[in-house]
Amino acid sequence: MTRPETIRLMLAAGRHPLSVGRVREVAALIHAQPEKMSQLIEYLWDEDPGVANRAADAIERASCHQPSLPAPWKDSLLGLLAEAQQNKLRWNLALVVPRLTLTVPECRRAATILRTYLEDKSSIVKTCAMQGLAELTRQDASLLPEVLDLLRIFARSGTPAMRARGRILLRKLEAPNPRLAGFRESALTKPR
Repeated sequence: MTRPETIRLMLAAGRHPLSVGRVREVAALIHAQPEKMSQLIEYLWDEDPGVANRAADAIERASCHQPSLPAPWKDSLLGLLAEAQQNKLRWNLALVVPRLTLTVPECRRAATILRTYLEDKSSIVKTCAMQGLAELTRQDASLLPEVLDLLRIFARSGTPAMRARGRILLRKLEAPNPRLAGFRESALTKPR
């Protein structure tokens, strides 16, 4: 009888730190066994950048369908959002954290951090930060005017991905009722 593979071994599969490896399998495992989320969260701080990056990717994929899965680790995720240096870690956290139920001060803290992500060299990090900021406006409407201004700027002058994402987010946020306009069904997020 063979022993089941550990989540760590599954996350270690991949030649390059940015490769997807077996992330889909890990996300499916977490859906089937949510009690293993704590193990997955631990690997966000793994010494192997590939393992940490793939852990963030798996958490993003799992939280896309079940936003409450990482909720018990909200404080840790907010802290890591501020500390993360690796691009893949940053862009996944930019999508995960705004899905959590945050207090107004937590929303503002996350928004402050995501604004710094808009200065990142990576277009993907910037694009995910835009998405995260837009998501935060659902929990803290006071962020909306500034986020709309930022989206308007990036929809005109950002990278092609940022311009496209900016236009999509603007259409949804500027609609009379963003929920009816399909804001929750954006390309990077799934309905809660």
